[in-house]
Amino acid sequence: MDLSPLWLSLRVASLATLVSTILGTALGYLLAEGRWRGRSLVETVVTLPLILPPTVLGFYLLIVLSRQSVFGAWIERVTGVPLVFTWQAAVVAATVPALPYVVRTARAAFESLDPSIREAASIDGARGLPRLVLISLPLARRGIMAGVTLAFARALGEFGATLMVAGNIPGRTRTMPIAIYDAVQAGSFDAATVLVGILTAVALLVLLLAGRLGAQA
Repeated sequence: MDLSPLWLSLRVASLATLVSTILGTALGYLLAEGRWRGRSLVETVVTLPLILPPTVLGFYLLIVLSRQSVFGAWIERVTGVPLVFTWQAAVVAATVPALPYVVRTARAAFESLDPSIREAASIDGARGLPRLVLISLPLARRGIMAGVTLAFARALGEFGATLMVAGNIPGRTRTMPIAIYDAVQAGSFDAATVLVGILTAVALLVLLLAGRLGAQA
């Protein structure tokens, strides 16, 4: 059996989770730090992928990443190839819906910290990035880990947006969910069952490992 969709899904989900963790933790911290102009708009935009259907999200991404857009044209000039219908596009498609899980859990984790700890840190001169790295992140790590776990699970199962912006190219952009869809469409239910079992087992293993790491953190 061809396991290339599994390895591609793991690579895409891992990179999407890495990007979501970095961006989501930073955004969660900013949203938890207090009220500032544009805060509600940022929060709404970040939460939108949780509500939009995957096809709608994929359509927006297709417009943003296409060579007709400013961003897509810039990427093509820098890399020499268009971003759409590549495995890198699959990473983008998986990152966008995974990001809100990290943002929301990280924000809740930061907001749950004892205000007196942050005040004491500010008095001692720890502000901005030093306070985030040395104090807030270690104290909020369990909540952030929960968001990272959810983000990975969401990225691993991404289908609709990935199909629209990365396509279904065997060996290049065909992820595990797309391979399952293809197997069902072709009437190969035995193959689909095996693929579903593998993806479910991998997802369960990752969730269990992440949960244990979070508990030990």
